[in-house]
Amino acid sequence: MSTDPAGTVVTAEAYESCAVTRLLRRIGDKWSPAVIRLLAERGYGFNELDRSIEGISRRMLTRTLRVLEDEGFISRTSGGPPPARVEYSLTPLGRSLRAQLHALGQWADAHSADLPPSVSHR
Repeated sequence: MSTDPAGTVVTAEAYESCAVTRLLRRIGDKWSPAVIRLLAERGYGFNELDRSIEGISRRMLTRTLRVLEDEGFISRTSGGPPPARVEYSLTPLGRSLRAQLHALGQWADAHSADLPPSVSHR
């Protein structure tokens, strides 16, 4: 347990129940922001996403899409004659999250000179 200079205690329970902490655990992985960014443009099929995100494995893309769908940020629609095309798109919740991620990105760009270089392994 640690305290800030003002003496405020941040308990493990408070940390675990924090809405921001819970959200970052859901979308703070390596690939979710990239998927959300692409889907903000339009709906994408699985293979389109696979080709559009350099370095992601098909397995990790599948996992990321499932998590984002389970959390309600994206929807998965299949349709058409076999072979049915599956399309992923942002839900209204996902679109509202994209706006916040965009604002965070603008902040990061504006303050990049003020931030220390990232350390890949701490």
